[in-house]
Amino acid sequence: MKKIKFSLSQDVSLDLHLIEGIFEPTGTTKLLIDSVTSSCKSESGQKILDLGAGCGVVGISLCKQGFMGSTMFASDLNNNSLQCMSLNAKEHQCEIIIREGSIFEPWEGEKFDIIVDDISGVSDKVAKISDWFDSVPCNSGIGGDILTNKVLSQSKDYLNDGGVIFFPVISFSNVNSILSVASQYYENVDCVSRMEWILPQSMQDNLDVLKKLKKSGHIDYEDKFGTIVWYTEIYKAYN
Repeated sequence: MKKIKFSLSQDVSLDLHLIEGIFEPTGTTKLLIDSVTSSCKSESGQKILDLGAGCGVVGISLCKQGFMGSTMFASDLNNNSLQCMSLNAKEHQCEIIIREGSIFEPWEGEKFDIIVDDISGVSDKVAKISDWFDSVPCNSGIGGDILTNKVLSQSKDYLNDGGVIFFPVISFSNVNSILSVASQYYENVDCVSRMEWILPQSMQDNLDVLKKLKKSGHIDYEDKFGTIVWYTEIYKAYN
């Protein structure tokens, strides 16, 4: 187990425990949290689900910023994640109901005001050549859309009237597939934030993999004067 420091703002950060085999928060995680806080009112009593919670960073960050009721709801498929988020929530004095299971299986019969989806959403081929999924499984398929599309197709049944779901769309996935499914289930699918990133140096030796995936339509990126640029967009979907 190690400790990481996750920055919420220039002046505020969270110390978090991270057990081996759990996804470490990235810039996409920070963008997702910022998108929720900038797009929703901070109201006590909101019932929020952190889906694919990992170490619990999303839910704990929202809790610390006043976006939770008295209890935090979080789930993950990885048992180590449950132990990790429980420890982190206790240290940050966030009450938490943790359940283990795939996507919405642990939440049958429950409804939420806000669902924050942070389940893996990049091509599994990209995951293999990146440092993001070191010892962490990624079962999102070659287009990176399998899990996100499942979340989107089921999420309406777990939202209260007027509820919203936030989800990241990463260009190292089949963006068109994900947005098409989102539009099938929601009248409004709004992009609320976007960030561009430069390809990590550690992935530079695998450009042939990226080129093949892009050519086949599984991912997208831009080549700007020899620099590979990809992006994350955060969407808010509601009816």
